[in-house]
Amino acid sequence: MTDENEQIRVLIARWAVAVHNCDLDGVLADHADDIVMFDVPPPHDGVRGAEAYRETWPPFFEWQAQGATFELVSLEVTAGDDVAYAHALLRCGTAQELAAEPGSRLRLTLGLRKEHGRWVVAHEHHSFPLGVSEASGEPR
Repeated sequence: MTDENEQIRVLIARWAVAVHNCDLDGVLADHADDIVMFDVPPPHDGVRGAEAYRETWPPFFEWQAQGATFELVSLEVTAGDDVAYAHALLRCGTAQELAAEPGSRLRLTLGLRKEHGRWVVAHEHHSFPLGVSEASGEPR
């Protein structure tokens, strides 16, 4: 594993812990000013810029404070000299949701670039797969 890959793995792990801890400053750290994020909830055309990204987190933290989990399960990183991408799976849900669908995973894809010698997240995409509910056998 390259040093670049390890730096990015540490950055993403630190971000995931900050999300789990509802630490907004930690979530925002290491993100580009012109971040573009596509998230599970609206707006469906995504958010652009650090301030819009910031505004998406308080509602998530309110939901998470009800006992939800946000835990990194797997992470793959590919880094060049100036750009990189990563994809990960996370356990994200309330105890009831995870009990009903224990295999459910939040998918995370990140695009990173190096700015002034340090890695920053320039693109972030979260999604849940559509499919059949494990608990009911019904489409979700």
